[in-house]
Amino acid sequence: MGSEFVFVLEQVANGLLLGFYYLLIALGLSIIFSLGGIVNLAHGAMYAVGAYLMVFVAQHASYGVAFVASPLIVALLGMAIERLFLRRFYRADPALGLLFTFGLAMVVEQGLRMTFGASPLQFAIPDFARGMLSAGDFMYPTYRAGVLGVALAALAATWWLLHRTPFGKVVRAGINDPDMVRALGISLAPVLTAVCGIGIGLAGLAGALLAPITGVHPAMGQEILTAAFVVVVIGGLGSFWGVVVAAMLVGVIRGLTAYFYPPASEASLYLLMLIILLVRPRGLMGERMERLE
Repeated sequence: MGSEFVFVLEQVANGLLLGFYYLLIALGLSIIFSLGGIVNLAHGAMYAVGAYLMVFVAQHASYGVAFVASPLIVALLGMAIERLFLRRFYRADPALGLLFTFGLAMVVEQGLRMTFGASPLQFAIPDFARGMLSAGDFMYPTYRAGVLGVALAALAATWWLLHRTPFGKVVRAGINDPDMVRALGISLAPVLTAVCGIGIGLAGLAGALLAPITGVHPAMGQEILTAAFVVVVIGGLGSFWGVVVAAMLVGVIRGLTAYFYPPASEASLYLLMLIILLVRPRGLMGERMERLE
């Protein structure tokens, strides 16, 4: 393989990694909004909590324990937030939910800063995941390949849960026709709690996976949140595969742009959103939805 082609292939692989990174966060945002009508501005803060938990737990236990415990703790935290606070806003003015989650994000960020300090924390890649994978001239870090594999497994598990289980049928019915679900005597309250746990847990998983790559600092949630919202908008609200396609598309385009013209890397994200919305205002695979009322 030519060196130029290998470099481009490496950028595509890095773009896919970035895409899965966006996907884990954007997918949770999408399903929480689709079912509950809440735009969760604290979603990025939960991603940061997952990263900090990964560092903290790994210092007192093994990497494996930290990897399992961090997203689970974040998921439980998300369920507690839904039960105590978010369910108060399902039938309220959407602006109230926005204000609450914005305030919650600020509280979490300042709490992390007060607890762990304002300086970034370094978290090394575990020894067993060091090294490079090679295929001819193409080489890729073992840890990054592992992140891709875990993210793909999380995507598959989420798809199976939403499309192959009775729980998933209730979730999809609640998104499309909540009045019919209520008429059948099915309460959406526990479903909403579980959906918040799953969605926020995926953000915690992203934080745990990316902690050794991106570094850990209190404002990391703010940095990722805008990109995650852009992915949701491009993919289309209510569409599982729309968010998946959008995340991969955004990641690869940003990866290639970073290689060919680095100054336009971030701008490419917003330019892509503008083009998609001009052609298809609902996003790539968005559908009309009825808010839970």
